[in-house]
This record gives sequence, C-alpha cells and structure tokens, in this order.
Amino acid sequence: MRKPVILITGANGEIGHGLIEHFGKQDRHDIVALDLRPVDPRIASTNLTSIQGDILDDNVMQRIVSEFEIHVIYHLAAMLSTRSEYAPDIAHNVNVNGTLNLIKLAHEQARWHGTPVRFLFPSSIAAYGLPDLATKADAGRVSENEWNIPSTMYGCNKLYCEQLGRYYSMHFRQLAADRTPSGVDFRALRFPGLISAVTLPAGGTSDYASEMVHAAAQGQPYACFVSESSRIPFMAMPDAIKALLMLAEADESLLKQRTYNVGSFSVSAGEIRQLVMRAFPKADITFAPDRARNAIVDSWPADVDDSAASRDWGWKPDYDARRAFEEYLAPTIADFYKGQ
Repeated sequence: MRKPVILITGANGEIGHGLIEHFGKQDRHDIVALDLRPVDPRIASTNLTSIQGDILDDNVMQRIVSEFEIHVIYHLAAMLSTRSEYAPDIAHNVNVNGTLNLIKLAHEQARWHGTPVRFLFPSSIAAYGLPDLATKADAGRVSENEWNIPSTMYGCNKLYCEQLGRYYSMHFRQLAADRTPSGVDFRALRFPGLISAVTLPAGGTSDYASEMVHAAAQGQPYACFVSESSRIPFMAMPDAIKALLMLAEADESLLKQRTYNVGSFSVSAGEIRQLVMRAFPKADITFAPDRARNAIVDSWPADVDDSAASRDWGWKPDYDARRAFEEYLAPTIADFYKGQ
C-alpha cells in the first residue's frame, strides 16, 4: 500500500522550512520533502521522508508516484528572480516545465485515488509590471487583474503558471467528448516580499530587507541595492505560512478565483533601515542602488489589494511592520548569530 502524504518541493527554502516545522509539530501528516540538496537536519522529523532530486527528473517523479499516494502538493521549488535574469532559458525550464511536471503528477494521482489533489502554488508580486514611478504612485493598492505585465523572466513564469493551474482546474480537455475534471484543485498566492528569520536570503530581488537584518546582526556593513524611496509590500514568514495553510484548508466552493493577493505591510527601503536601526543601533546600512535591480523593484506595486482573500477565506495578517521586526526578525536573527 502506498502511503498518503503531503508533497513539499523546494523544501529547503524559506517557506518549506516553515511548512515542515508546522506539520512536524502537528504529527498528523506524513510529509515527502523534495529538494536538490539534503533537507536541513534542523527540520527533520519522524513523519518526514526526504528525497534529494530535481523536479525536472522523470526518474524522481516516478519514484514519488510509485511509493506514495499524494493528496496535497505545496510546489515551492523555483529559480528566483535575480538568478532568473542571468539564465532566463534555465529559469523557464525550472519554473514552467517543473511546475507542469508537478501539475501532471497531481492529475495522475487524483485519477488514481479518486479524490482531487490540492495544489498550492506561491506566486509573486513579480507577476506585476508598472511602467514608471508616477503610474505606481497613482495605482495604489493593485488588485489581481491589474498591471499583469511583468518585466522579468521570473514574473513571466509565475504569471503563466497561474494560468496553467487555472486551466487544469477549470478548463482541462474542454473539447474532449469524454471530458472529465482533471482532479487538480489549483490555488495560488501572490506573495509580497517575504522576510524570514530562520533561513538566509537566497537570491530574490526583494531580499534587501532580509539582508539588512542579517548584516546588522553580524555587525557587518551593508550597502542596499535599491534607493531609500523604493517601496513594495512585505510579509513576515509566519504570515506567509499562515496564508498558505488557510488557503489550503478553505472550502473550494468559497473560492471565487484561483489566484489571490495577500498583503501585510508596505514599507520603503529607508523605513526598513529605520526599523533595523531600532534593533541594532550600531548597524552600518547605506544605499548604493543598482540601476537595473532598482528598476525591477520599482516596477512592482507599492501595495496590493488583498480584499478578495479576506472576503473568500478570511485572510488577515498577524504582523505589521513594527511587530515583524521587533518581535520576530530582530530577536530571532540576533539569537542565530549569537556566539558565532
């Protein structure tokens, strides 16, 4: 008998850590964690099976199918925004073809065990693209269907995968005479910049917020690659985990769309510096904007309209900016580097 499990790809990333810790504390779910590297021993637990492998490797996918019965997929594996700009073809292969592999796996699993497979997909504000700062200021809080004109390969990949998931959930094989539902219950969250206290920044274009805190906690100088005025929405990692779990558990009949914005707080890079300096008064944080990376950040909305998530499944963040930095980020990161 194959074991019923939750599959988490990209398990070593920021969100993967949080999800595995959550499910480990519950001890009610068996987890299969897939990553290119061995899963961090800090998050290992008795109900966790770790598989080292690539989402593009058919042999890895076949092993998972042969050994496990999958009911929920959290597909977190991705090539992040900055790296994607240097290798757009590889990014497309990982981010799009890898996602399609997992959606097809979900379809096959649903057909095999006869119940829908919930597919949770973390999208990004990179799916947006505003042409200039004046338009960004006028746009205010942007809804899911506005300014979907991304300027990065990562953003293009995320936007397309949102539509791919919507197709499999709602329009799969719509011209077939024997049409049956795919069994894929796809649900996407457009996350703002995510800030984690327990994992190191991994190459996201919004990682300047995390990098400031980590540098300050180590007593190292940091030159921020965007200007003081650059503003986008952010979210503390515990709220990101909360949002994913809430959306995963929501009754499908209540969902009026397949992709939802979630927000928490909107801050400029200068305001982030002030928050970091409150916790680390001796921090040496300066600004040395990189023109190209700054332009990408400036193309993302200053804030997002997450009223649909609030309406359909009760979304509300726990952390505002001050609480995120004072109660979560600064003390946790300071403890991490203590004694090093």
